[in-house]
Amino acid sequence: MDECEVVSIQKKIITVRITDSEIAEVKQNQEESVAVRIINQKKIIAGSASSDEKNLLDKVLETSPYVVPKRFWKNLPFPSRYVTVNKMYDSRLEDMSETSAVDIANTMINSALHKNIMRISGSLNIVAEKFQVMNTNGVDCTDNSTFISGTINTDSTGDTPVSGIGAICARTLNGFSAQRVGSDSQEMCTSSIGPKKIESDSYEIIFEPYAFGELLAFVFSSNFNLKTYAEKRSCFSDKLGDKIASESFTLTDDPHSPDGIGSKPFDDEGNPTLSQDLIKTGVMTGLFSDSFEAFKNGTSSSANAARPGSPMGRQAQSTPITLPHNLKVAGGDFTKDDIIKDTKKGLLIGRLWYTYPVNPERGDFSCTARSGIKIIENGKTSPGRSVRIVHNLKTLLKNITAVGNDSKNILQWSSLPSITPTIRVDNIRATPL
Repeated sequence: MDECEVVSIQKKIITVRITDSEIAEVKQNQEESVAVRIINQKKIIAGSASSDEKNLLDKVLETSPYVVPKRFWKNLPFPSRYVTVNKMYDSRLEDMSETSAVDIANTMINSALHKNIMRISGSLNIVAEKFQVMNTNGVDCTDNSTFISGTINTDSTGDTPVSGIGAICARTLNGFSAQRVGSDSQEMCTSSIGPKKIESDSYEIIFEPYAFGELLAFVFSSNFNLKTYAEKRSCFSDKLGDKIASESFTLTDDPHSPDGIGSKPFDDEGNPTLSQDLIKTGVMTGLFSDSFEAFKNGTSSSANAARPGSPMGRQAQSTPITLPHNLKVAGGDFTKDDIIKDTKKGLLIGRLWYTYPVNPERGDFSCTARSGIKIIENGKTSPGRSVRIVHNLKTLLKNITAVGNDSKNILQWSSLPSITPTIRVDNIRATPL
């Protein structure tokens, strides 16, 4: 063998599931797994299994005759210096009992109670993990991490059903508020009661952080992946160095943000992570990659090798994939209230559903706004009904007119973490459902 890499992970997961306004299930899992990746004569052979699996290496090597050499491959990482990232681990989360987790979940439920709310659902996930990557070039990196994520969904009584959501995710217990999860959901739901029909038209749309985080995960991210860009499947292919957005918009992949869900000192191959701008004051400035895609395209890895796990953290995948760490929108100078007061004809959207690219090469996407919708008329708000948005990413970026100062950690279910404030975009057409 020319090179060998071993990844191991030990993981504790507590999940509390909430249905019909009460605790429906509490479970705790302990996971241990291992993965190996072997490079021999440019052949990349890999496999993974639980940590008690016998003869994993032999089973992996048996596939060697069927593997085609990757002539562009260079080498696995060598040892390096790693930065210290704050607020990545909290022993209180690792030592959390099921009883304590239930207490947190009950606080989430109780803070969402209201006479006009008929149903409360949601979940609480607490994860503690030890991740280690070693290779025959001398890399030996260990990362102890903790995560907590709580979500509450509320549904109202009334002739026209409305809903709300509250969600907080963090790496430490101090960064999490169970009371805020429930009260945010309650406020969104009760303030949406009695919605009016929204006419099909173009609006100034204000995306709150939870809604814009969904766009970052499902619409933005893939366009800055080196693989997608090189294969001409990004709507920004050949636009590196060009202005693609409003000057007020800066998007960074930030692996060093304290308390960030995707923060880490090294990527899942052992390369030291770096913060890099993908869009800086409107100009496209960066792409992200792992070693495989970087070597394939004649460049160096940006340290974005990932082995994502569910509901958070990592898992021992045999080969990594390319993903951003934390997609972070630089905060602006405006409060959300300032942005609303400055809006003459608009919509405020708290949550998006069913967000997906329609034509990725062109940048077209579709999404549905079903929660926390407000009609804005000369800075005044009133509840609005659900709408569908079919729009274009390239157009959206150029029409950003306000960036808020209320940045939050956002994590959609089994998705990419982001850190984003409220964002206003002009000239978006919305049609009623």
